[in-house]
Amino acid sequence: MLTVETSLKEAMTSIEGSLGVALVDYTSGMALGTLGGGKDLDLSVAAAGNTDVIRAKVRTMEMLDLRDDIEDVLITLGSQYHLIRLLGGRGSNGLFLYLVLDKARANLAMARHQLKRIEAELEL
Repeated sequence: MLTVETSLKEAMTSIEGSLGVALVDYTSGMALGTLGGGKDLDLSVAAAGNTDVIRAKVRTMEMLDLRDDIEDVLITLGSQYHLIRLLGGRGSNGLFLYLVLDKARANLAMARHQLKRIEAELEL
């Protein structure tokens, strides 16, 4: 089992092209942990903004009466992928992993696979 800090380090080191990663509480919009980022990527601001994305999708699913779970959300920019993976399991309600990737260096399929593995090993 991985702690939050270890999980974030694992994402940054094992996922090719990682620029930043955060564990976010989408009920409050707060980042519970961040690693990476920089002057051009403020992970706290991005985490708060992406809570709106998740909230909107959850509301839409409720309005459509879709009884399913969101695995992840992908936002593709010109030079980056922004991957939001909602955490499942006990004690993780309202949390997501947020990963920013350099589009030129990342393998999106492998990043999704690795993030799913990290989620499974994360202990909250």
